[in-house]
Amino acid sequence: MTSDLRVRFEDMGRKLAEKPHLKRLGALFSETVLIEIDGNEYYLAFHRGELERVTEGPSRQTPWRFAIRTDGEALGKFWAPVPEPSFHDIFGFVKTGRGRIEGDILVLVKNLRFFKEFMALGRQEEAAA
Repeated sequence: MTSDLRVRFEDMGRKLAEKPHLKRLGALFSETVLIEIDGNEYYLAFHRGELERVTEGPSRQTPWRFAIRTDGEALGKFWAPVPEPSFHDIFGFVKTGRGRIEGDILVLVKNLRFFKEFMALGRQEEAAA
């Protein structure tokens, strides 16, 4: 599952490049973010609103500004085409006790819309009816 998540994050980076409004929102966002899923670490390095690289951890040498730690089931619910209540938002992980947000929260809050919309890029497309 770990390489699947890395591929998913890289795919989200490609989708990000196709969204001019997100590039504009993230124009000042150049940080590394740690996403930990079931103990597996992924370092997402952003530069001016673009995802430059995804590196799998663990690594004590990779600095990060903030981290989102959750479990795979909760992330799966977040990435559902229509998330169930409390899983529509990254803060839902914390609210339901299924995750933590750590580190420099001010950087997250300053770039909240950009990062929340980036994370939502991992949502599965709804099947055409």
